[in-house]
Amino acid sequence: MSSEPKRSSSHSSTTAAGAPADDFDPAQQHALPRRETMDLEEQFEISGVPVGKEWDSDPDNPHNWTTGKKWSMAAIVALYTLVSPLASSMLGPGLLKMAIHFETQNPTYISMILSIFVLGFAVGPLFYGPLSEIYGRTWVLHLSTAFFLVFNTVSIWAPNLTAILLFRFFAGLGGSAAVAIGGGSIADLFRPEERAAAMGIYSLGPLLGPVIGPVAGGFIVETIGFKYVFVIVSALGGISLIIGIPVLRETYAPVIIERRAIRLAKAAEARGEKVTVPKPSSIKNVLWLNLSRPFTLLTRSITCFMLSLYTAYLYGLLYLMLTTFPILYENVYGWGPGIAGLAYIGLGLGFLIAGMGGSQVMSKIYLSMTAKNGGVAQPEYRIPGMIVGSIIVPIGLFWYGWSADAQIHWIMPIIGTAFFGFGVMLTFIPLQLYLVDTFTYAASSIAAASFLRSIFGFAFPLFGQQMFDKLGTGGGNSLLGGIAIVLGIPFPAYLYYYGDKLRSRDKYTQR
Repeated sequence: MSSEPKRSSSHSSTTAAGAPADDFDPAQQHALPRRETMDLEEQFEISGVPVGKEWDSDPDNPHNWTTGKKWSMAAIVALYTLVSPLASSMLGPGLLKMAIHFETQNPTYISMILSIFVLGFAVGPLFYGPLSEIYGRTWVLHLSTAFFLVFNTVSIWAPNLTAILLFRFFAGLGGSAAVAIGGGSIADLFRPEERAAAMGIYSLGPLLGPVIGPVAGGFIVETIGFKYVFVIVSALGGISLIIGIPVLRETYAPVIIERRAIRLAKAAEARGEKVTVPKPSSIKNVLWLNLSRPFTLLTRSITCFMLSLYTAYLYGLLYLMLTTFPILYENVYGWGPGIAGLAYIGLGLGFLIAGMGGSQVMSKIYLSMTAKNGGVAQPEYRIPGMIVGSIIVPIGLFWYGWSADAQIHWIMPIIGTAFFGFGVMLTFIPLQLYLVDTFTYAASSIAAASFLRSIFGFAFPLFGQQMFDKLGTGGGNSLLGGIAIVLGIPFPAYLYYYGDKLRSRDKYTQR
């Protein structure tokens, strides 16, 4: 089975599976199960079962579901995507108390309690993507959320630091599925011209979750103890499963088609007709094809690499802020854990304003530019929002860093973080959409970006506090803001003007 439904393309050097021909051994291709070598339309006649070829107008096509049903499915995916990022950061205000509880003063170990969760986010997508192509998105989301729930719950009774780090890693591994394949579910449900608003709502989970978590976590830690963070997160995870299991339906087209073909084949057999039921896809082949593809995109596609690198840098900055906020506001402004959690509200407001309002503006720009181009959409029409966001991000970093360094009124650094959050969200939404619109294997490109950004999200907090201790809050954020200028501003502008030329030379993009 392919990573995604293969899209129409004029690129001639592709195999039947849709991947570049020179990347795979022909003998291996002949060995693949039939479903893995078929285009989407061909799958309608799996084993000779007549299923119909009018998929664009077929009622089983998620694009043709009612608006209410599509948004219900998107809401469940967004809920799953909110809970695990919430768990990743809710412990932030309690890190110092956890350090005392587990008897450690090592700042790297203290930061790792938070960031080890994100390391699980890096590993999980490499497996959940392939599994969702074999079994569909829905049950991968359900079972991975249950896996997350188990390890988050046992963290309540972790006897030592090693145990808490191990449990947190596996909780992150389970919770990463929604982040990894949720974007694919949004693409399954909504046509390109509808995706901006849906992706804006969905993207609030991975970005807003890490902000809401510390706000609530601060008061939880201060009043009833850090262990109740795990209790509350487990309750939320359980509620999401109770809602999600009966409501969420499969959205991945090839799986929907194959399941319908199997049902029709069995019905034909019951009538005495001789048919061949499709064989399940080979897990070994599908895992190999999908596990290798994200790394292929990262190493052989300059477009995928640069987009992934930029989003990884922003994600690293976000988690660096999440781990250093408690120390900054407790040391500089004398706030306790509960009040210090309110410092995250600036980030949340920035994310929320950009996610709700910015996505609508970006959608209008996309549709307007498409109309001016004779109704032909281009991925580069997603870029204007990214350009604006890449300019606002360093402004927010400079504002936050130097106002905190000068120890002026606490509202000033919070306003700076609001600008930072606004810029990050304006960048994150079009970047995700550009990956989906550009690459033949959209889920693989998102997996590549998720892998790299999660590695940065894990690594940045490990050195962040030491950097601020040496350079100061102002100097450290100036360094980070300068890198954001060099890395972030030129590339989106170049992509806007020359992205079509890059895509024409990139064999992994659709034309």
